[in-house]
This record gives sequence, C-alpha cells and structure tokens, in this order.
Amino acid sequence: MIRAALQHLSSVVWLLIETVQEMSDHVFFRRRMPFRPTHFFNQADRTGVGSVPLVTLVSFFLGLTMALLSGYVLKTFGQERLVPNLVAIAFTRELGPLITGIMLAARMGAAFTAELGTMTVAEEVEAIEAMGIGPRRLLIGPRLAAVFLLMPCLVVMSDVTALLGGQIISKWAFNISLLTFGDAAIHALYFRDIAGGTIKSFMFGGIIGMVACYKGLIVRGGAAGVGDATTSSVVTAITTVIAFDTLFNIVQTALIA
Repeated sequence: MIRAALQHLSSVVWLLIETVQEMSDHVFFRRRMPFRPTHFFNQADRTGVGSVPLVTLVSFFLGLTMALLSGYVLKTFGQERLVPNLVAIAFTRELGPLITGIMLAARMGAAFTAELGTMTVAEEVEAIEAMGIGPRRLLIGPRLAAVFLLMPCLVVMSDVTALLGGQIISKWAFNISLLTFGDAAIHALYFRDIAGGTIKSFMFGGIIGMVACYKGLIVRGGAAGVGDATTSSVVTAITTVIAFDTLFNIVQTALIA
C-alpha cells in the first residue's frame, strides 16, 4: 500500500513537471500563450464563481456553529468576549483553507477527473497528442491554473462569511455588538495567521488540480473505470489535503516555537 502510494505520488510529480515544461516550451519557443485565455476563463468561472454559493453557505453555518458552541463554553469562565478571536484565528489559519479545499476537491476534483477520464476512454487524449498538440498543456494547464489561482479567493470568501455568521450569533446569544466582534477579530490576527492560510490555499489548490487531472488521465475500463476514478480522485484529494494540512501545521508550529 505504501509502495503504491509512493508510486502514485512520483507519477503526479512527474506529470506536474512535464506539464510545466510543456507550457514553458510553448511560451519561450513559440512565443504564444500556453492555452487560450477563453479556456482558462471558462475553468475559472466553473471553479471560482460556481463554487461561491456552496463555500459561502457552508462557511456561514460553520462560523455560526463555532461561535455558538465555543461561546457557551467560554461563558462558564466569563470569557465570552474571546469568541471573535477564536473564530477569526481558527478560520483564517485552519478551517477556511481546509473546508474550502475539501469542498473544492469534492466538486471540481470529481468534475475534472470525469471529464478527462471520459476523454481518455474515448481515446481523445491520444488523438490530441497524435495531432502534435500537447495534451498536458491543453487539458491540464487551464484546469490547474484555475483551481490554483481561484482557491485563495474562495478561502477569503469562506473566512468573511464565517465571521459574518459568528457576528450574528454572538450578537443574539452573547450580546457582542457587530462592531465589537469585527474589531476584536481584526486585532486578534497576526501576519503569520494570514500568511499561513494563504500558503495553504495555494498548496491545496495545486494538490486538488493535479490529483484530479492525474486520476482522469490514467482511467482504464470504460464507463465503470471513469466512475471508479472519480470516486478515487475525491477520496485521494481530500485525504492528501488533510495530510498536507497536518504536516504544514507541524512545521509552522515548530518554526514559530
């Protein structure tokens, strides 16, 4: 199992290297964009704009729930005023990138794998390569760029809507005004919190994009293979995101300490 995981990891890394090399060669030697801007904007619309309702709705209720439950615990010690600090730090450093990554892996990771898997089964990828067109540049490039660049934007929206949910429930349950909540949340954050969440968002976006595209390009076995690959893509992407999140937190904590 460990050997198979390492083989897949090395294959994903090589796929990323080959994709970047193929795109770089097209830019430097042909003096042209690696892919059409319309392809990127179509993927960005699906990945970013299409994911906004899901991300904001889930984050709003999670922020509300976290503020409510943590507030009742802190209230027993007379420290409910710390609710804004807790919600702001938790979502900026951890829950915002992690929850957004999980939702994006489930939504767009499955879509990317299903699309590329269908093309692989229908031998369209081989046809593209036979015409002298780089399939990695054409198929992986726009998808990877979209999820890599749009992920931080979605994380910001997740953080903002989570704080909004926390503000509303704190006003109702603990009589913390909206202005007081916002001011406390802003002053609770340090640069390392914002930087850590931003780095995670880029990292998670790259992981989701590469895992989804890799799973789509190795599909075998027709329609059943596409279904299995899609399920495997979502499970693998979510597991990998959580694993890298844990590793990042360990390293960040060690450096700060």
